[in-house]
Amino acid sequence: MMPAAKILPLTKPLMLACSLFLLSVLSVLPGCTANRQAVNVEAKQPEQGSAVSGRYANLFAEQGYSQQAINAKINQAFNQLFYGAPDSQALYFADGSNAQGAKAYIADINNNDVRSEGMSYGMMIAVQLNKQAEFNALWNWAVSHMFQANPAHPAYGYFAWSVGTDGVALDEMPAPDGEEYFATALYFASVRWGDGAGIYQYKAKADELLQHMRHRNLITGQTQRGSQTATNLFHPEYAMVRFTPDLANADHTDASYHLPAFYEVWARMGPEADRAFWQKAAQVSRDYFSKAAHPATGLTPDYGNFDGSPWAASWRPESADFRFDAWRTAMNWSFDWNWWRMDARAVELSNRLQAFFVSEGLSRYSSQYSLDGKKLDNTQQSGLVAMNAVASLAATGPDAGKFVQALWQLPVPEGHYRYYDGMLYMLALLHVSGQFQAWLPAQQTDKTE
Repeated sequence: MMPAAKILPLTKPLMLACSLFLLSVLSVLPGCTANRQAVNVEAKQPEQGSAVSGRYANLFAEQGYSQQAINAKINQAFNQLFYGAPDSQALYFADGSNAQGAKAYIADINNNDVRSEGMSYGMMIAVQLNKQAEFNALWNWAVSHMFQANPAHPAYGYFAWSVGTDGVALDEMPAPDGEEYFATALYFASVRWGDGAGIYQYKAKADELLQHMRHRNLITGQTQRGSQTATNLFHPEYAMVRFTPDLANADHTDASYHLPAFYEVWARMGPEADRAFWQKAAQVSRDYFSKAAHPATGLTPDYGNFDGSPWAASWRPESADFRFDAWRTAMNWSFDWNWWRMDARAVELSNRLQAFFVSEGLSRYSSQYSLDGKKLDNTQQSGLVAMNAVASLAATGPDAGKFVQALWQLPVPEGHYRYYDGMLYMLALLHVSGQFQAWLPAQQTDKTE
């Protein structure tokens, strides 16, 4: 990334805070335009969350785009990212077969590896779009090349976060967001398609994964990085997702790993003995968002402490800033609000965040900032534009629709850096179009396919 061309005045966060305060005051005045806008938008939102009602907001349609055009846009993005030109467009690559069937992986082109993040995102995209063949091929590759089956290994029961395209692990330890998406995608596959045999017993495999994530005991053993000791993926006292399970970093977290919408699913579909824990974890994460988000900008850090404060990791001190991981945090609180309607603070968080980016200029805001709003680069990346559009699922501000339009106008990411931007772009298209849905057992929702 290019260095920032200028340093913003120190008074800017204070000015932004004052502006947001004035907006909040104006919003309660009788006859105020901002208040009418907020009331009108809120009136269209169902009292029940979409996961319960089965009615998902289509923000593209609300901006006037036809369903035919929306479907065409999603199909184009999927076809390009999964089956486009292999040297410049595709992220999905077939990789032969084994006794379980076809295998395929999602590649991080820039880093020349396969990540549990991308694999689990790919599976979630596939189940949402009813692409069972692609889902199974990705899951087969993950189980075959990423899963740690050795009970003596510190990563036992988890998936290596980084593996070469040749299937050899580059780092055997997990990044918990991968496990979170794997488990939820498997639960949804069980409902949407029914369970198969072997590794395709989707619900049983999700249950096993949650069991490890919640209850895995301490294991000390040798890894490629020497001897390590690792534990479960959720802190039992704080009910909070860890940054990693290795003890050296286990007492930290990452705001973008907090997925209360998924924890609510686990509280309904996961092992019964842990359902109360997952409900608690969902509320803890909602509280965490409000602690981690800057009071003026709404920006969250890449890495954090359990109390919500930023964590500058020794090997990556810039992790205390709003950088690439943190782009996803607004997506997490926004679709949680859209699905479950459990915590209205998500509305204020999205409004605050979008107000900051509006103050920066919708076509001019950058991709990395200090939490108080100082630019740390001079580029605008499509992955952040995509995530800011998903924030409109919770936002009620007058500019929420402009963020949706900005996503619509983006081309499908391609080229050397297409992996992260492309995955977030595809997830955002599904969220904003109402096609990222909670596939729950029939008795829990009146949604039909």
